[in-house]
Amino acid sequence: MTASTKSENFLARARGDLSVLGARIGERWRASRLFRWLSILFVLGVAVALGAYALLGAGLPSADRLLTYQPPLPTMVRGADGEIINSYARERRVQLRFVDFPEPLINAFLSAEDKTFWSHGGVDYTGLAGAVVDYVSKMGSGQRAKGGSTITQQVAKNILVGDEYSVTRKLKEMILARRIEGVLTKEEILELYLNEIPLGRQSFGVQAASRAYFDKDVGDLDLHEAAFLAILPKAPERYSRAKYADLALARRNYVLQQMADNGWASQAEVDRATAQPLGLKPRRSTDYDTASGYFVEEVRRRLIDKYGENAEDGPNSVYAGGLWVRTSMDTELQRAARTALRKGIMRYGGSRGWHGPIATINMDESWQTQLIVSNLAIDYKDWRVGVVTERDGNTARIGFSDGETYPLSVLPDAMKAGDVIVASPQGDGWRTQTVPEISGGLVVEDPHTGRIMAMQGGFDSRLGSFNRAVQAKRQPGSTIKPFVYASGLDAGMTPATQVNDAPFCVWQGADLGEKCFRNFANQRGAGMQTMRWGLEQSRNLMTIQIANDTGMDNVTDTFRRVGIGDYEPYLSFALGAGETTVTRMVNAYAMLANLGRQYDATLIDYVQDRNGKVIWRSDKRRCEGCNMAEYDGGPMPRLPRAGKQVMDPATAYQVVHMLEGVVQRGTATRLRDLDLPLFGKTGTTNGPTNVWFMGGSADLVAGVYLGFDQPRSMGGYAQGGSLAAPIVKDLILEAKDRWPDKPVRAPEGIRMVRIDRRSGKRVFEGWPTDDPKPAIIWEAFKPDTEPKRSANRQTLEERRMAAISALRAAMQERTTTSRSGPVRRNSGEQQQQIDDTFLEDQGGIY
Repeated sequence: MTASTKSENFLARARGDLSVLGARIGERWRASRLFRWLSILFVLGVAVALGAYALLGAGLPSADRLLTYQPPLPTMVRGADGEIINSYARERRVQLRFVDFPEPLINAFLSAEDKTFWSHGGVDYTGLAGAVVDYVSKMGSGQRAKGGSTITQQVAKNILVGDEYSVTRKLKEMILARRIEGVLTKEEILELYLNEIPLGRQSFGVQAASRAYFDKDVGDLDLHEAAFLAILPKAPERYSRAKYADLALARRNYVLQQMADNGWASQAEVDRATAQPLGLKPRRSTDYDTASGYFVEEVRRRLIDKYGENAEDGPNSVYAGGLWVRTSMDTELQRAARTALRKGIMRYGGSRGWHGPIATINMDESWQTQLIVSNLAIDYKDWRVGVVTERDGNTARIGFSDGETYPLSVLPDAMKAGDVIVASPQGDGWRTQTVPEISGGLVVEDPHTGRIMAMQGGFDSRLGSFNRAVQAKRQPGSTIKPFVYASGLDAGMTPATQVNDAPFCVWQGADLGEKCFRNFANQRGAGMQTMRWGLEQSRNLMTIQIANDTGMDNVTDTFRRVGIGDYEPYLSFALGAGETTVTRMVNAYAMLANLGRQYDATLIDYVQDRNGKVIWRSDKRRCEGCNMAEYDGGPMPRLPRAGKQVMDPATAYQVVHMLEGVVQRGTATRLRDLDLPLFGKTGTTNGPTNVWFMGGSADLVAGVYLGFDQPRSMGGYAQGGSLAAPIVKDLILEAKDRWPDKPVRAPEGIRMVRIDRRSGKRVFEGWPTDDPKPAIIWEAFKPDTEPKRSANRQTLEERRMAAISALRAAMQERTTTSRSGPVRRNSGEQQQQIDDTFLEDQGGIY
């Protein structure tokens, strides 16, 4: 029999069977009314089910999305040494691969949530039936029925359909679960589940939860700890609270026994685990060093500007993109910067009394909740941030974020309930403390790369995010003068040029009248002095003279070129009347230390996406030829030099050399006893409203200012040398080993010449000494600009005649004395033939 014949016979039998079946159904249909109704109901049920399936399934997201699903991940921030220093996260999330999950942890979750996971096709119909019965029994009671969801259904719920409590959502969940099982393997489904499941304490996924509850990685968990994590999906916020510890223990022990019943742990292991306490770690707000606060907040701002904040802003957003960011922050220098700035703030404002609360809250609502969500905190000594909960005359109480309240002493008259303050422990209570109203900013930069190593923008970043290092625009005062002097050097002046320290007035027009400049504290002019002396002593009148002689257009062009600011060509800007920031000023001084070559000031070295691909880097140089398939025998490829030459190297060095004198004998002598080759410049603005210091060494440059956020006088005694320079001194002392003992090296062509320090004249007798105020110093000159060799005319003539007389006497002795003793008759004639210009012809006397 052929195949076609067999097929025909099969079809014939099938048609016959169907005919018989149809006939029987017809007979039953005609004979039984019940059969007719049951048939109708069956058909309608199937139609409704198919319609519901089509309707619900049509609008569901594709399960194929899970193949490329990328969960929202926090951005991780590393310091210069590669260690993690912070993260930008609203949720705790850490992604692991399936092979990274320990088997006991997997089995604990399967025992708690879905013990038939490995065998079902996405829906456990037995568990579903129990869930339906439970749902019907609880209808109208307000209680939530048990889920009956498999792990696959929970993946669908958590990632694709949401957590709405309804029958519709459950049906959608079931449809998607079936589809997911057709797209992903069981291992892939478990990986998604264990990475995404919400487990309380803002933790998503088991690794984040393991860190949050036990401060361990999942691979280090004990059996009882793994079982505790497995109970959390049911009620994470309840089981993690101390008052529900008994419920958590009972549920945990149930899961442990289920593991034994399922054959996933021995009874002995379960018994030992059951005897263990929960062992939860206290909730912690952060695991990171708070010293980095201002630095990482500025990094966050820059990343948001570049990539956006949330997932809808793009795939590399700060709070969902899973970026890895390498910064230039040096942990040791950052801690030193915070300590140094705080010391300076406390020196000035620590004893000035209470100036008001940090913030205020509404005491008609929950003060504890408001205090927690304010995120206000302080990391200084044993101080804490709290709220005044009661105030009655000379008694008061303070409350903290943990809900505890204590007696409060040292009560300012203006303090009232609702004031958020800082306090320190005293006896059985607390006493009011004051964070000074004065503040400031401090920056440390590597001049050879532009990388900012440390940044402190105030007393504590958790008291307020305003970063004075980059956001506060202030007048820099005399710290701008080196760039005025640099303009003068470019115009042909030298450090030894004589400049008149004398009154200077300029007519500004009929509307403004005459403007007369004056030295600091109205000091009288000192007459003609060297440019070096004027910079060391910060003489305003000499600076104005130099700016005027050089041309303010040239001076403001220098300011613009080095990045300080874009100002109009008015003489007052030569004394620091324009606004700028600490970061800009430090970057300009770093350029001086780097001999005129300037780099952009950067906080971020590079950014990687969640897969490790570098998507941005600060060093944008390309190495042409570095990736050639085969060496071509030519010169080795080299990276082009980075940065931009914005100032003549010789000019930059001359300015640095003069600024070294500021530390040795000028306005910054407080740094002299550090015994390091430092350069720097102080600054004090009118009022005085701000005090500054800028300077450093060959490899590190720092800058700081102090002032009120709403500028006002700091008091007549306030000066950069007495308030700002000591901050940089403390910075250096806190990290002394990081500051090099080598000076800035002179560039090619610089000539070091001995001069008289006060007159600027060249000297030929004597040498510079270690005395900070020597009569003779080495001065740096560009080629052919050093003082010429010269001497007093009368002194030169006297020396010339003395030399001639000595020569004549010597020759007379040789011509009148010999071994035999005779005297030559023509000796006198020979004496007359001596040329009086011989010495000059042979090089002269200098």
